[in-house]
Amino acid sequence: MTYTYCGKSGLQLPRISLGLWHNFGDVDSFDAAESIVKYAFENGITHFDLANNYGPPAGSAEANFGRMLKTTLAGHRDELVISTKAGHLMWPGPYGDGGSRKSLISSLNQSLKRMGLKYVDIFYSHRYDPNTPIEETMQALIDAVKQGKALYAGISKYPPAEAEKAYKILAQQHVPCLVNQDRYNLLDRHVEQGVLETAARNGVGFVAFSPLAQGLLSAKYLQGIPQGSRADKPHGFLQREQVTAEVVGRVAQLNSIAVRRGQTLAEMAIAWLLRDVRVTSVIVGASSVEQLKQNINALNNADFAAEELSEL
Repeated sequence: MTYTYCGKSGLQLPRISLGLWHNFGDVDSFDAAESIVKYAFENGITHFDLANNYGPPAGSAEANFGRMLKTTLAGHRDELVISTKAGHLMWPGPYGDGGSRKSLISSLNQSLKRMGLKYVDIFYSHRYDPNTPIEETMQALIDAVKQGKALYAGISKYPPAEAEKAYKILAQQHVPCLVNQDRYNLLDRHVEQGVLETAARNGVGFVAFSPLAQGLLSAKYLQGIPQGSRADKPHGFLQREQVTAEVVGRVAQLNSIAVRRGQTLAEMAIAWLLRDVRVTSVIVGASSVEQLKQNINALNNADFAAEELSEL
């Protein structure tokens, strides 16, 4: 594993981080999840990314990770960067969703309790909420840091103009934004329209999630929808109707480039993200140790010729 500084901070993140969005909830095998986390840490992945609503059910990924902190990861807290988020629907009623101070602070307290922690390393506003003044949302992040419940503040899925406002508010209160997290992969490049540039200009790191487009960029869907895959699960975020002939055709072309490079499509997709110096870390998901091992292999071949980049 290699590490790089996150924006203009002293915090280093591994180039590949582990996300617990899928495969770590109560609907999944705890033993399998624990094996993945153990392998990740033993291979230099020190950053574990969670959110209040990860599961399913919501909250169960944090609770299960809390169990691992007492067993597999016991004694290693100071070697870990643990992040969590709030901002999406978490509990019923008017206060379990959105970017209000009430929702964010309540959610963070719940997350700390579920994981058995006194603090998280990064606390994110999980999404921009147009119904809440951005000053209120940022003040909640600022106070979480100043109260010692988080070491750093982050934002996720903010449009460039709103991100710029967030960066300025946080900097003025001497709690600079550490990192911006957003979806980025070969099939979804919206962050190239201002998000990456704005973060870099403000000295903010960038972390990419969904690097394999929910598994579409792993080549597993080239011959249809496999049993047990995300698109096959009723609770998955990748729906069957998203696996279209047009998308599969594009993936097949990408796969042919990966084969020429001597990589799997998943390895190439992750390496393609890491080629950009503005990308601090890539959050990968995994349903098995073997899958995580393949993702880490992306570090072994991360150089691209200009012709390859053009073709991609």
